[in-house]
Amino acid sequence: MTNPGKRNLITDVTGVKVGHAADVTARSGVTVLITPGRAVAGVEQRGGAPGTRETDLMDPSCLVDAVDAIVLAGGSVYGLDAASAVTNLLGARGQGFVLGDSPLVAPIVPAAILFDLRNGGDKAWGQEPPYRRLGGEALDQAMSPAGDSFALGNIGAGYGALAGAYKGGLGSASLITDDGFEVGALVAVNSFGSPVMPGGTTLWAATAALGDEMGTAPMAGIGDAAPVLGFPTDTKAGSLPGMNTSIGIVAVNAVLTSAEAGRLATMAEDGLARSIRPIHTPMDGDTIFALATGTKELGAARALDLARLGTLAADCLTRAVGRAIHEAASLGGARAFGEF
Repeated sequence: MTNPGKRNLITDVTGVKVGHAADVTARSGVTVLITPGRAVAGVEQRGGAPGTRETDLMDPSCLVDAVDAIVLAGGSVYGLDAASAVTNLLGARGQGFVLGDSPLVAPIVPAAILFDLRNGGDKAWGQEPPYRRLGGEALDQAMSPAGDSFALGNIGAGYGALAGAYKGGLGSASLITDDGFEVGALVAVNSFGSPVMPGGTTLWAATAALGDEMGTAPMAGIGDAAPVLGFPTDTKAGSLPGMNTSIGIVAVNAVLTSAEAGRLATMAEDGLARSIRPIHTPMDGDTIFALATGTKELGAARALDLARLGTLAADCLTRAVGRAIHEAASLGGARAFGEF
């Protein structure tokens, strides 16, 4: 049996902390996730227009098998600067890949970005985009007591996000099993596709909702929904490649290898397919990271435990997408789901 953790956030995975920062004028932001030490990680990318940093080294065949933080950011290519700030700050604190007998370390900070450059915010930042500053602010928050709990919707990397015809945002969810596994998901939803069933007012993710996490009656409009066929009309019609992307992180407290973390990410990304339609288009850069904090061993049936964790991670990601859309507030010309 599984139930949400006490916060119903990815921070229900012991040791995981998250910080956010946003520039309200630019309508963009950054989210940083850290763990107490270095964490084994994997990644899955299925979108046709990804923007990432340090994902190749997460291949199990590569030398580095753990990461120091993960950054999700708006700002398209400019947002990758946020990871540089986090790298510098962690390096100054002595956290990172040990470089032999050198006094320096090399923090490993994978990152993924979404495109929010055409959401109406003021992007006239010249040679000083705000993302390096936002990355530092988000890391500071993650390292503070505020890193244990956070709001959803218009926050961090999801601040300026748009999901199809709706205001996108940042969402999170968790599950705790009776035998002590902790699973959580965090996602910034900025998809080309729609999070809403056609012809009605029901989120695709509502079929996975627990309690009132997506409202008191998340399935109320399902009877009005059209058959699940064809191409939705409430997408970002006219989008060009790179103008979208849903990016996220799933975390577990299990002890995993790099290959197993990669499989966890692969299974988890199906949570996007359950909550957004269409998904993984040529106009999206969908990327999901997986983290294993390493405090609970898998059982003797190792592959079966991993399959279970991957299923739960996909469920959490589905719910996190739904919660992001449910909690997002209208911003500028982007209307929140609850206002349609």
